[in-house]
Amino acid sequence: MKRLVVLLLVLGLAAFSARADTPAILIFGDSISAGYGLAHVDKGWAEMLRVKLKDEGYGYQVVNASVSGETTAGGLARLPRALALHHPQIVIVELGGNDGLRALPLDQMRANLAKMVDLSVVSGARVVLLGIRIPPNYGPEFTEKFRSTFVDVAQDKKVPLVPFLLADIALSPDLMQADGVHPNELGQPKLLTNVWPALRAANHRSYDRGPPTYA
Repeated sequence: MKRLVVLLLVLGLAAFSARADTPAILIFGDSISAGYGLAHVDKGWAEMLRVKLKDEGYGYQVVNASVSGETTAGGLARLPRALALHHPQIVIVELGGNDGLRALPLDQMRANLAKMVDLSVVSGARVVLLGIRIPPNYGPEFTEKFRSTFVDVAQDKKVPLVPFLLADIALSPDLMQADGVHPNELGQPKLLTNVWPALRAANHRSYDRGPPTYA
């Protein structure tokens, strides 16, 4: 019996070590990446990414550290611990939507996003930035400045950008939840489709001459 317990402990430690040695992709987002409103979390785009990576032979684990309601300030406060804990090779930053919806200062949002990119790069990770847009009722000046904030950060920091994560989703009622903000289960595969090209660019370091954008 004692020998069996020891064997199980050894096997458990070996499995933990193998997982710890597997490079990680850290998804650092808000409710859109946290799977808000979905009946099953495994139907979210983050879990679909985990399956796609495995099916295509990429040796990554996916750590989804997204929190519903998160702002860029909250994300910046949480990021150092997440980087130290998971040592990701790639960080996907999907934050800013709640800053926009709460009409928080965009200069501060830009500074927070830039700092998150810097912290990730210093830790040894590559970064993918996911942009979002807000409804036009916030006024043309604010909505345009909000949109361009993601572009400016990506250009300044030379990281791949998805300008609008909800492209081909937001205006399709069949792909959105009743709140008009969050994609439903049918919209999740399209989220992954929108993210995938930028993620591949980050993985292959194909953006050394400048940050590509992906509509």
